[in-house]
Amino acid sequence: MVGQGVLRECLHDPGVQLVQTVGRASTGVQDPKLREIVHQDLWNFAPIETALSGFEAGFFCLGVSAAGMKEAGYERVTYGITLAAAETPSRLNANMTFIYVSGAGTDSSEHGRIMWARVKGKTENALMRLPFKAAYMFRPGIIEPMYGAKSKTPAYRVFYALGKPLLPVMRWAFPDYVLTTEEIGRAMLKVARQGASKQVLETRDIRAILRG
Repeated sequence: MVGQGVLRECLHDPGVQLVQTVGRASTGVQDPKLREIVHQDLWNFAPIETALSGFEAGFFCLGVSAAGMKEAGYERVTYGITLAAAETPSRLNANMTFIYVSGAGTDSSEHGRIMWARVKGKTENALMRLPFKAAYMFRPGIIEPMYGAKSKTPAYRVFYALGKPLLPVMRWAFPDYVLTTEEIGRAMLKVARQGASKQVLETRDIRAILRG
């Protein structure tokens, strides 16, 4: 869902020359600036390595719900795919800024009681050690989908269908907890261009970037 929003903002930004997506399926989006790579094995990017150089920004928006998953399985996806996707471009693009969409409540210590938060924290810490020009961790809380963006997780789709009328009100009443997919995409582009004062950005920090 976030990836759909970020892709839209990239394609609508006149300063972006080329957008390349990598995923197991096509996005279904048609745009002159868009180049898609359909790649099934997201733990191994060696077969497409030659297509991953020459970029100034990398945005990682893939995520999976931890509901019903054991830690090993959740870590294999959340940590394994993210690091596989980041390590190759970090070697090939010395001038790349990498932004990872994490989540509010992530545990940077890696030792807390909440499984998903530990794994997300481990992932964030590993990304910040890679040789990118800069790496930033976005930790949005509640996300309001815009312009038709939809989650691929059935439970999330139900939540958004039922909560849709309340999300704008929540965003107004609790601005430090709610962001739209449009706001996240715009903030990621701004950070890619200008940087940020810290590497880990909570909802209030992301909102401050948009105001700055």
